[in-house]
Amino acid sequence: MPRMLDVSDDVRAEIGDEEADRLLAGENTPGSYDCTSCRTPGDSGQERTSTVLFVGEETAVLAFAHASCLPSQIVTVSEEQLQGAVRSITREDGTVPTEATPSQAVLGVTSGLVLIEGELHPALVVEPTGPIARPGAAPGGGDDFLPLLIEQGFLPVASLDTVPPVLHGWSVLLAMGQLHAVFQPGPHGSAPVAWWQAHQPLQVTDEWRTAVNKTRTVLLFAGPAGSIGRQPREDLLRDALDGAAARGLLAAGAMPLAGT
Repeated sequence: MPRMLDVSDDVRAEIGDEEADRLLAGENTPGSYDCTSCRTPGDSGQERTSTVLFVGEETAVLAFAHASCLPSQIVTVSEEQLQGAVRSITREDGTVPTEATPSQAVLGVTSGLVLIEGELHPALVVEPTGPIARPGAAPGGGDDFLPLLIEQGFLPVASLDTVPPVLHGWSVLLAMGQLHAVFQPGPHGSAPVAWWQAHQPLQVTDEWRTAVNKTRTVLLFAGPAGSIGRQPREDLLRDALDGAAARGLLAAGAMPLAGT
């Protein structure tokens, strides 16, 4: 039975016309699936469905998502992330990979509006739940999250007086008014890599969505575990950011919005 399937040009080029045509004809497409974005059931025979191709160093996995959650696309991930995605898709565990580091810590993400130079800016605040080790480092070697961010182009922040510079090649995916992922440049000019991907799309406030639709840019502030904390109000979040900056524990960058 033909499926209500979206196969992007990029995905078609990667899997080939023959395989894409088989998918569209329903030969290799499951009728029901768990959306790779929101993790709720979908039915490609009843609703628009996107093909999402996860590509690692050696392998690739084709997954499916509600078209309302994600467009059909290629997502480049590390081999470690890809194996995590396979476990998630096959329900060996209930998580979607969130980062490309070997640490077991998870990136906590909070959205909020930050006042800089008299204007409210849509922002994401990222703090791991535990120390992040440098890839290849011995266990217990300390927290390298902040140095790794700076090596990737984030700017150390001493105060929140000015808007941080744009991180070229980075972007924030917002679809149907919900946060889905933060992408970083792929290695050697390849397709963007999912630096953080939501286990379930994150809701944002109407005010945040209005601000980001105006600026088309998101400010991302990040600090090591314990530097910011999960703050219930934006005024407390701003105080925590100011405190982290004053202690030299904050890095930031601006990145364009992808999606709507």
